[in-house]
Amino acid sequence: MVLKTLETMGPLHGYGIARRIEQTSGDRLQVKLWTLYPALLKLEQEGAIASDWGVSDNNRKAKYYRLTRAGRKQLSKEAREWEQATDILARFLLLFGVTARATRLLLPAWSWCWLWLRWQRATSPRAAPCAWTP
Repeated sequence: MVLKTLETMGPLHGYGIARRIEQTSGDRLQVKLWTLYPALLKLEQEGAIASDWGVSDNNRKAKYYRLTRAGRKQLSKEAREWEQATDILARFLLLFGVTARATRLLLPAWSWCWLWLRWQRATSPRAAPCAWTP
């Protein structure tokens, strides 16, 4: 979610990233800053994002994050994995008689669950390992 937000919006400070994710989710997700900043640090250490100090809209010093070339590659890879995971799920739902219309309704709910699990793994290094890794 962070990488996609930075790709879409360009450089943002942490608070701006959190608010944009909440806005994009239709306020279904509430991003706590104490979970966001460790994720940003991890992404920065991995080279997916880079940061620079700047001045925010309210004239305060803020760290702005931007997507790097490695981050764009990671985002592209995750998008392909996401497409594959949703395709697999759609095939199983159709196999068990769920109509195409119902599949379109169920996939968004499932997608939030998948995104939440990815978020938990990204922000918690001690998270219990999942049996299924998309």
